[in-house]
Amino acid sequence: MYGETDVMRKRAAQLREQGIEIRRMADRLVARTEAVGWTGRAADALAIRIRDRASRLHDVAARHDAAAESLEAHLLEVERLKDAIDDAEHRARHLAEDGVPFSPPPPGHKDWLALDLPGL
Repeated sequence: MYGETDVMRKRAAQLREQGIEIRRMADRLVARTEAVGWTGRAADALAIRIRDRASRLHDVAARHDAAAESLEAHLLEVERLKDAIDDAEHRARHLAEDGVPFSPPPPGHKDWLALDLPGL
């Protein structure tokens, strides 16, 4: 069977959750650095460096979100194609019941999408 959509949906949710956790980690890192109460040039340099790292972590989290969205779009297309295959198989069963001769592909195969069913 093509594309296990339940597995893809679970992975998309995991990617989103990882993105949330990465953002939280970045925010905690900045908050902890600010809470130290350390002052001076070294403290300022550290704060700048931590904010830069946090910004990069936020970028990574955004990529996780984008990957999840892409995967969800893909799984919607997989579901659409699986439904189209099911529909073609259903129509073919009716043709077979009516005695219309044709050579069907294997059940669930993508060739159902390109099959020109006689009489339809």
